[in-house]
Amino acid sequence: MNDSPGWATPGSAPSDGQEAAIPRPSEPKDGSAPTGQWSPEQPPPGQWSPPSNPAGGPGARPPAPGWGGGPQHRPWGAQPPAAKPGVVPLRPLGLGEILDGSVSALRAHWRTALGFSLAVSVVVQIAVVLMQRYLLPKPTNIDPNASGTEALRQASESLRAALVSLTPAVLLALIATLFTTSVITVVISRSVLGRPVTLADAWTEVRPRILPLIGLTLLVMLMLMTVMTVSLGPGLLVGAEAGAALALFGLAVACVVVPWLYVTFALATPALVLERQGVITALRRSAKLVRGAWWRTFGILALSQLLALLLSLVVSTLLVVLMAIGDAVGISDFPAADAASLSWPFLIITGIGEVIVSTLAYPFVAGVMALLYVDQRIRREALDLDLARAAGLPGHDTDTPRS
Repeated sequence: MNDSPGWATPGSAPSDGQEAAIPRPSEPKDGSAPTGQWSPEQPPPGQWSPPSNPAGGPGARPPAPGWGGGPQHRPWGAQPPAAKPGVVPLRPLGLGEILDGSVSALRAHWRTALGFSLAVSVVVQIAVVLMQRYLLPKPTNIDPNASGTEALRQASESLRAALVSLTPAVLLALIATLFTTSVITVVISRSVLGRPVTLADAWTEVRPRILPLIGLTLLVMLMLMTVMTVSLGPGLLVGAEAGAALALFGLAVACVVVPWLYVTFALATPALVLERQGVITALRRSAKLVRGAWWRTFGILALSQLLALLLSLVVSTLLVVLMAIGDAVGISDFPAADAASLSWPFLIITGIGEVIVSTLAYPFVAGVMALLYVDQRIRREALDLDLARAAGLPGHDTDTPRS
């Protein structure tokens, strides 16, 4: 009997288009799929008190799995309380519960989550600062008085230079995000069950998945770069007015395809870490879980990114004020500053700001992704039943065979 949180194998779950009389994921028939374990070793079950039984007495019927007492003990139309051994209730989650669950998990395990995120952010930002100082080309100067063909040529060159400058930073940010997401996924998986987790525990879980994570990062980045190249490349090569029009059309196409790919494969990292999936299988798994819920997933991820952006704006504003007070870089110099000629004080201070933002934003967004994964599996595969068994909740017999 599987007494883990029950990461069911793909292919047999309701998300594959199959319907079952009892919404429980079935075991693989060929034995080739993942074993469904989060980890070979799990910490002892967390303490949790089940919802009180108004009926009372030793002969009272236990509550339904994952829920409180029967409908006869609730006001008409009221939703039954769900079991909540950890940061979120074991039922389909709402937007507020996903956002609050991410914050609650980070607050409960701040040493593990923020410590790892801080280390990753420092390494990434040092690399970005060095590239800005020594490697990246200067932005193309645009003559405000240029018109016609010359203005279009300058705009095309500026766009090309911007893409070259942004690509390394975007790649590093994507790697940092995926690695942080993998560790935070482990933190979330324990937090849902109300169990403790240390950085050593989380790293032990993630370490065997490092190479697949790198492969997943490179593959996702390759897909995004291919879309951008195919969309913008022809227009940039043609040049002149026709090339500019073609580049604008390609940019519009990329603005549709890139978010679609990002959302479709947003749950690949949790699937790769928790289900021990391969790279391609994790991408397919994410696509299956997101199918039919793309707009909801997009909205929640967009809101989490918006909150991270607001945090970035607040920190950036504070740094601008501090730099103006310290006369390191005048506020008026910001619009004209270019990455290749910026002073070390500017790069260091802005780098510190990026580290602060990344340390807080990476874990939050990663926690939202992990809880979205849990939510989609609860909705499609009754994962709440497996989570309740793993948490040792009353009324969930771990020795009873799964139907």
